[in-house]
Amino acid sequence: MSEQKLSFKEMCARFEVTPRTLRYYEYIELLKPQKDGRNRLYGSREIARMTLILRGRRFGFSLEELRQWLLIYEERGTRPQLETFVEMADRQLTELDRQRAELAATIEDLRATRDEAARLAGKAED
Repeated sequence: MSEQKLSFKEMCARFEVTPRTLRYYEYIELLKPQKDGRNRLYGSREIARMTLILRGRRFGFSLEELRQWLLIYEERGTRPQLETFVEMADRQLTELDRQRAELAATIEDLRATRDEAARLAGKAED
């Protein structure tokens, strides 16, 4: 039984990305589809990689980090790739926690400023 392959258009639709995005991922060597004349065909390997790329982007990893991380699997295997992911995830979690604290402080500051403005606006009507 042959492996299911997606066309360029099907790949864009499945992952809800633009053709420009998909071409860019190929250009920077995140994806390497099979070529059949002018057609590109994406097999299970490319589908899995695209899933990982989009998940990594959602987590806040850069495309270069993801490219290097995917390369580790090709060059050294699963265990080093997983170890690298743990390091990347730890760094990103620290950064996200920092951003969350900064956002919470900003929200609190905006609320206080808004409340003060509302209080002063109420006095101005008197």
